[in-house]
Amino acid sequence: MRYGTIVAAAFALMAGAGQAIAGDAEAGRAKAATCVACHGPTGISVNPLWPNLAGQQEAYLAKQITAFKDGTRSDPSMTAMVTALSEQDIADIAAVFAAQTCK
Repeated sequence: MRYGTIVAAAFALMAGAGQAIAGDAEAGRAKAATCVACHGPTGISVNPLWPNLAGQQEAYLAKQITAFKDGTRSDPSMTAMVTALSEQDIADIAAVFAAQTCK
């Protein structure tokens, strides 16, 4: 019985570990206001040094923003922009750009 409980608990933890926070594009619009200075209001950057974000997958965007926040990726400009973001903020901003159309 005890072994079964441990196995069930381990599976529950593994199942929950991969779940991402759901992003809300509407809530993210205001949060993404500073992002548009470089990435454009439609997610298409006018500067070739800054990537286009429109149409990227939401999970990919959230992963990259998180990587800048935790230092896995390094860029002084991006690190400064994302330091204060919560996980929900990141998910919401990712949802905004994922919902835009890539041109």
